[in-house]
Amino acid sequence: MVVGITVGLVTPDLGVALKPLGTAFVALIKMMISPIIFCTIVLGVGSVTKAAKVGKVGGLALGYFLVMSTVALAIGLIVGNLVDPGHGLQLTDELRKAAEAEAAKGGESDTVTFLLGIIPTTLVSAFTEGQVLQTLLVALLTGFALLAMGERATPILNGIGHIQRLVFRILSMIMWAAPVGAFGAMAAVVGATGVDALKSLGVIMLAFYVTCVLFVFGILGPMLWMVAKVNLVSLLRYLGREFLLILSTSSSESALPRLIAKMEHLGVSRPVVGITVPTGYSFNLDGTAIYLTMSTLFVASATGAPLSFGEQISLLVFMMIASKGAAGVTGAGLATLAGGLQSHRPDLVDGVGLIVGIDRFMSEARALTNFAGNAVATVLVGTWTGEFDRERAAAVLSGQAPFDETTLLDDDNDPPVPPAERSDPALSPA
Repeated sequence: MVVGITVGLVTPDLGVALKPLGTAFVALIKMMISPIIFCTIVLGVGSVTKAAKVGKVGGLALGYFLVMSTVALAIGLIVGNLVDPGHGLQLTDELRKAAEAEAAKGGESDTVTFLLGIIPTTLVSAFTEGQVLQTLLVALLTGFALLAMGERATPILNGIGHIQRLVFRILSMIMWAAPVGAFGAMAAVVGATGVDALKSLGVIMLAFYVTCVLFVFGILGPMLWMVAKVNLVSLLRYLGREFLLILSTSSSESALPRLIAKMEHLGVSRPVVGITVPTGYSFNLDGTAIYLTMSTLFVASATGAPLSFGEQISLLVFMMIASKGAAGVTGAGLATLAGGLQSHRPDLVDGVGLIVGIDRFMSEARALTNFAGNAVATVLVGTWTGEFDRERAAAVLSGQAPFDETTLLDDDNDPPVPPAERSDPALSPA
């Protein structure tokens, strides 16, 4: 990351030319997301005794996501009104065109389209198209079908278990390219953006980052301790590699497969991890909620059309619903902001152009906050459903049970069976 930033500042053209390195690495990670989600959910759901247990996990997760998104909206509103960061900025024709492009991108999706889009064209197209929620639906249906098959499903579950080991092994190979991907991604964004945009729009960036930190440590941290008795700093330290990966690629999806593996290693049951993490990536967008609120107030202030409190509430509720429809759009935060303003307050759309230049840096804070929120949500849902092993978590967070970076799975390295517990071949029925 440091070398990438240096190259971007010293030779901007070379930095921009290195963008394919970062793009290729993120694409390799995204290639693994669907098979990992499928295997994890099928193995989790197929191994439970009652289907109602899966529904309980999903209901708790969605309820929690709704509450925390509302809290994030409220915090963004408070800070945005206090700071008023858009005062004194000027729009140019170039920035207006950039805003129109983002509005067109965000306007391609709406809530109905999003809901219908959860259903894949065929049973296997969810894997080929890389749609997380489509994969989630197919995996749930498969898991319930195997659950209904009873003992006859055992060979299929064993086969999927072997496929999961293969998929995670491929992922561990891809992770060797992470430094190269981080280098290319950072060199490209610094080379394209430079420092001018950061200087002129430093107030909104700083306010946004501070708000995200306040949300994570002021809301998520105390809640995690009260419910699960887990220290937030220890959990974030445990996920340190994933945070660096997100910081360098500006994509929380790049860390989704590793989050699934690490949450299982931490002591959260496979069904809870398999349902909460993929669903959270589309519905638990705490960082995006803060971004939408603060950016909306910023745009309104910068264009000289400040919003009344009632307008702020109605517009942001509308945009939170619309954000679910843009979950799979590249640069979803900026596209959702522009698309939401286009359909609700068209006179404010041009102001989106002011933050196009720094959106890549704000995207990092969005992704980091979303990722932290999903990690905490997984532990909380696991605790509420009785599917969280606190003793195991204590051992993992203290370093006594380190995560296996070579396989990303625990069952490949089971401890040897003590001699006293082994069967003597000479005395066996065979």
